[in-house]
This record gives sequence, C-alpha cells and structure tokens, in this order.
Amino acid sequence: MAAQLTETYACVPSTERGRGILISGDPKSNSILYTNGRSVVIRYLDRPLEVAVYVEHAYPATVARYSPNGEWIASADVSGVVRIWGTHNDFVLKNEFRVLSGRIDDLQWSPDGMRIVACGEGKGKSFVRAFMWDSGSNVGEFDGHSRRVLSCAFKPTRPFRIATCGEDFLVNFYEGPPFKFKLSHRDHSNFVNCIRFSPDGSKFITVSSDKRGIIYDAKTGDIIGELSSEDGHKGSIYAVSWSPDSKQVLTVSADKTAKVWEISDDAKGKVKKTLISPGSGGVDDMLVGCLWQNDHLVTVSLGGTISLYSASDLEKAPVSFSGHMKNINSLSVIKSNPKIILSSSYDGLIVKWIQGIGYCGKLERKVNSQIKCFAAVEEEIVTSSFDNTIWRVPLKEDQCGDGDCIDIGSQPKDMSIALLSPELALVSVDTGVVLLRGTQVLSQVNLGFPVTACTLSPDGTEAIVGGQDGKLHLYSVNGDSLKEEAVLEKHRGAVTVIRYSPDVSLFASADVNREAVVWDRASREVKLKNMLYHTARINCLAWSPDSSMVATGSLDTCVIIYEINKPASSRITIKGAHLGGVYGLAFTDEQNVVSSGENISHEIGNVSIKRFSPGIYYAEEVLKAEVSQDAAKECCTV
Repeated sequence: MAAQLTETYACVPSTERGRGILISGDPKSNSILYTNGRSVVIRYLDRPLEVAVYVEHAYPATVARYSPNGEWIASADVSGVVRIWGTHNDFVLKNEFRVLSGRIDDLQWSPDGMRIVACGEGKGKSFVRAFMWDSGSNVGEFDGHSRRVLSCAFKPTRPFRIATCGEDFLVNFYEGPPFKFKLSHRDHSNFVNCIRFSPDGSKFITVSSDKRGIIYDAKTGDIIGELSSEDGHKGSIYAVSWSPDSKQVLTVSADKTAKVWEISDDAKGKVKKTLISPGSGGVDDMLVGCLWQNDHLVTVSLGGTISLYSASDLEKAPVSFSGHMKNINSLSVIKSNPKIILSSSYDGLIVKWIQGIGYCGKLERKVNSQIKCFAAVEEEIVTSSFDNTIWRVPLKEDQCGDGDCIDIGSQPKDMSIALLSPELALVSVDTGVVLLRGTQVLSQVNLGFPVTACTLSPDGTEAIVGGQDGKLHLYSVNGDSLKEEAVLEKHRGAVTVIRYSPDVSLFASADVNREAVVWDRASREVKLKNMLYHTARINCLAWSPDSSMVATGSLDTCVIIYEINKPASSRITIKGAHLGGVYGLAFTDEQNVVSSGENISHEIGNVSIKRFSPGIYYAEEVLKAEVSQDAAKECCTV
C-alpha cells in the first residue's frame, strides 16, 4: 500500500513587530513565496489546498524570489546564505553562496536572470552585494550605506540599475554592471523599509516609517514625485508593490490599512481606495507585507493573516486565511463531525480546519495561556497549560466561551478525557496523577514513580499510566480512588503515549526507544508486536474509528500505519511527513488520517493530508487557504 499527499494546511509567514516582510510571487503560476522558520512556503492563490515547502536552509529563512522565467527560486537566511534551487524536480539545488556576514533582508533577480542583488546586515560597509547566479562572482561595489539595508531592487529594463534603502534613512542608486555608486538621497526622516521599480522600468518608489512614499526616475535616480499626504497613512509604511501596468501602487502600514494609489504621468500619487484590515483592530491587524499579482492584492498582517482583494473590484470583500505561526503541539478531531480538525500551537492559538476546505477560523479565547495539550469533546475544549492549569472552555461556533479552570499545582505531562463521561479527566504530573470531575479535583495520587503518560478508558472505569521505567500500570477507577490491577512490562524506554482503541478491546502504547505495542485489553497480552520501524522516539499515536489500524508519529519525521490483523512488517510508511518531527495524529475515518508537527525549526507548525490505500490522508503542514468563505461558513458549525 502507498501513501499520497492530497492536502496541506500551510503555516503563515513569520512576522516581527516594527518590521515589514517582503513577500513575492510568480504571475505565471499565480503562486506566492514567504518564509517561516527554516522553510520557504509556496502557495497557489487559485489552488489553496496545494502547497509546497522547501526545507533545506540550515538557519531561519528570511526572503525568497522567483527568477524571471519562473524556473528557479533564490532564498536567503539569517546567516547570510543564498540558496538557488529549481521549482521542479524535487527542488534540486543549483548553487549556494555565502553573500553577507549577517542576515539577508531582501534580494532581487536581474531581468535577464543572470545576476542577483542581496542586502541586509554585514560587517564594515558590506551591506549589499550583487553576484552572478551561476558562479557567485561579484558584479560591482556598493558603498554608501552605514547601517542595515532593508530592501533592494533591480531595474527591470536596460540600462540596468540597482537601488537600495535602509536604516540609515538613505536611498542609494547604482549604475552598472559592474555596478558602482551614482548618487544618494536622504529625504526620508526614518527607516526606509521597501524599494521597488515599476514593471515598465520608468520609475521606482520608496516607503518609510516616516509615513511617506517618494517616487524617482528609474534611469537617473532623481526624485520626481511623492505620494500625497492627503488621506495618507497615519503609521509606518512597511511595504509597497506596483500594479502590472505600472499605473498604481499598493502600500501597507502599521495604521492597519492598505491603500491603492493612482500614479499620474507627473509621478504624483493619489489615494484611490483605502482597504481596512479585516481583523478586530488589535495590534495583530497591523499590515506588514503586500504584493500586487495579476488581479490579486495580497496583504499580510502582523498576526499572519493573509487577505486577498480583487484589484478589478475593490469593493468586494477580501478572502482571508490564517493559521499557526509557531509549532503545533496538539491535534484533535470533532467526533460528531470528523472532517473538522482543531489544532493548537504552544503560543496558545487554536485553529479550526475543515478537510477539503482548509482554514476555517481561529477560536478566540479569553485567556491566551500556552497550551500543553488539549482534547475536543463535542461542544467543549479541555486544555492543559504550562501554567499548571486545566481549562474547560465551551465551543460557540467560531469562538470559545469564558470557561472555568483549576490550578493542579504541577505542570501537566499528559491528559486524557473519558469520552463517554467527558466531565471526567485524568491528568498526569511528574510523580502521579490528578483525577478531575469538571474543574473539581476528585483525588491527587502520588504513584511513587516518575509518570510520563496516561490514558482513561471511555467509560472512566480504568486508567493506564506509563512510567519513566517503561512499565504500564493498570488501575481500576472507583469514584475518587485508583486501585492497581496489573503491571505490564514490554517497553525498553520511557512510555510517551497510550491510547485505547475506539471499541475498547485493545490499547496501544509507545516509548522513547522507538517501539510501539498493541495490547489485548481483556487478556493483557501483546496483540501486535515487533512494531520497531521508527528510528527515533514515538511522540503520538492514533486509532482508526473501526479499531482495525493504528498510526504512530515519530521524531524521525515519519508516520507509520499498521493493520492490527496483519504482521507489523506489512506497514505503510509515510516518510518526511514533518521534517522536525510528528507531534499530532488523528483519523478522520477509516481511510483518512491527519497529522501535525514541525518543519526543521521549532518555529513552524504544520498539518498535511495524505491518502494511502485504501485511502488514508495524513496532515503535514498546518494551515491552508480557504477555497471559499461561503463554503467554509456552511461547514464551520461544530
């Protein structure tokens, strides 16, 4: 049996308060590029459930650009390295060059695709460098800047020119190749955040934290105009993008608005339309990135929300999608509607996804404590937090109610809910377990050994606790007391996860020593053994609804699916599901499984879906664009 990736729910771009982000795209494929952690994400605006991710950078990536012919992508990272790789054939690497000694903030291809200019942080005066894409040899000297250079641009027509801007408030202009300094402007009074040439090569524009936009002649570098202050931005302008016909520009600002400007023949900019960020008006709704591509106006907020406006119909409401910016640590499906998937990241954000649609909203919570793990039970979410609290929060469509919490005095290690009696919960801590009914402690038991995992039977009458020593301790639950019934020994390392099968005839456990075991609940004998095909610790496992299959996710990046009535050797292995480890698994039905995890760095959350015979989906990267807001709204009721 084989697996096939069918859906990917992608992360949002990494953002930083007080800084813009410079996204880019390819008009031919109608795709956009952005970065998060060590990953470069390729998203298709007209195919929101199709996402590709490049994960070969050794350090957090900062910016990526398509070559003019769309066949290559140049991406850069905080170490000053630029990698050039193909858009086809598994992202084959063409070249890698160390361009600067520090972070690269922007890069641009020459219109003939032969040269690349990059800028950012460096030592001495080395803030900008232009080089040949195939050899890495320099094609000029770039003097004139004294601080970090935030943006650079290549004139798209001959004669070639390069313009740069940065934290020294300067806009520098270079002629070439080989490129050499021509002139400098200091007309901005604050950081100059972005610089872009018009597609026809006649002008270029700079935008700044001083709330101004200045227009220049692309051939001479002279100032020829400015964006009007009338109805202008009231906050720092972080990014700018030209329309394909070079007659308009799009700007985004900390004032939570995007503006479309008409650029007249005499290079004067007048506001045509002000677009309000679709959020609630908080800090996360500041707009930090933009792109004008074909008929799409793309904006990115500080919170990572990507909004798509129609350039031909500015009155049309935008399509917005968002997701996780940090790594996902928990995943759950709604039992009454398994196509609804909930995921949480360690920063406390809970996101709702719908299989076949993707992003369907964030679940707003009154208290945004960091989540260790959570479970969704019908119309309620139960979460354990790093601040030692257990929360029970009612679900009300796209938001959470006020909820109640209890402080259990120790940081939770694991948590399990009795599905048939969801008010009953078992929480493991370092030295024992806490039995809860609602938000009341029934009992707090010191078990006398280091506890690493736990699970509670659906009817709440039995608990299984895993220890650091690899042993499984089975307890009967009677009211507020636990009575040990048996101790099972099979694991050779600390137990990481334990789960009952849906029909409660079996249970499965896994450990840090890469082994999983399926047990018969009645006889307490091993039902399926030799499940030793991971190469690192197993983080999570999940049962299919009919109890015929169990899936395991590991730090080794893989998901493995076993059929209970077949030897473990007949497994299905999904390699590279999450290249930083798999941390969440759930079946949506007998033919589909969703997983979540990380890409290489700990800064990116992922969810993807794969199909295996007879039809399993697995989640690989958390966060996908919604196909239609109307369709999503119809499916969003939990």
